[in-house]
Amino acid sequence: MNKGRGFVWTCVRQGLASLDPLSLAKVLRSESRLALAVLRKSYVLFCFAQFGFMLPAVADELQVAVTANVSPVFADLSLAFKHATGHTLKASVGSSGKLTAQIENGAPYDVFLSADLEYPRRLQEKSYAVGELRVYAYGVLVWWTCRDIDLSQWQRQVREQRWAKIAIANPKLAPFGRAAVHLLEHFHLFEKAQPNLIYGESIAQVNQAIFSGVVEAGLTAKAVVVAPEMAGKGHWLELSQDAYQALPQVAVVLKHGQKNVPLASAAFLNFLATADAQAILKKYGYRLP
Repeated sequence: MNKGRGFVWTCVRQGLASLDPLSLAKVLRSESRLALAVLRKSYVLFCFAQFGFMLPAVADELQVAVTANVSPVFADLSLAFKHATGHTLKASVGSSGKLTAQIENGAPYDVFLSADLEYPRRLQEKSYAVGELRVYAYGVLVWWTCRDIDLSQWQRQVREQRWAKIAIANPKLAPFGRAAVHLLEHFHLFEKAQPNLIYGESIAQVNQAIFSGVVEAGLTAKAVVVAPEMAGKGHWLELSQDAYQALPQVAVVLKHGQKNVPLASAAFLNFLATADAQAILKKYGYRLP
């Protein structure tokens, strides 16, 4: 029996899982084209069975519409995804509402990462998004300031209108903005805070206002303040999740992605549920499903 057929018989008789690294190395050194072809096909199928994605013959670049609160963690997710699949990710960052409008106007995004369920559902209803909506994490709301302010007394500070400027994201465009409004309403403080509110188009603009000291404080995503590059910059206070509407982080494949890079798009959604991706999200302060 030649080497190629012998390897086929090994795969059939023992299965890929029984091949240790040394055995795989021996096969790779084999001159048999048949052995290499079977190895490649078997390993691709093994990855699909184990991890839900296929190793690409040719790596693709995915255009991903990324809600602003995910921006701090996206580089780590992108690196891990490339290591796992070979595919690369290119982000376009904005508020969930603005990105949705861009998609409806023909922006060639392959996957959409939204900060709520409302916008992806809207895209599904209009046939811009396909397949299931994947909730891969939950966002967490925090107060953040770069001034000498005691955030533990935030309710009294807002009630007595001691903060001249408070930054939140635009609730008409950004789910984190809606969550900020819900928080203030929960504590019956919205009317007191409203004259002092400054609205950013997205969390990114809110962060700029806080970091620059233009505002006394603002409501933003925990992922921002725990990012390594923000270590030691200001101080923050995590808020009770019972005080604001949940912030499901949702991934969905878009029509453009299904048409042009279907395997890579599906692989990215599957990747977000893996242990590696979930560990990264947890490190950045997200709650896991």
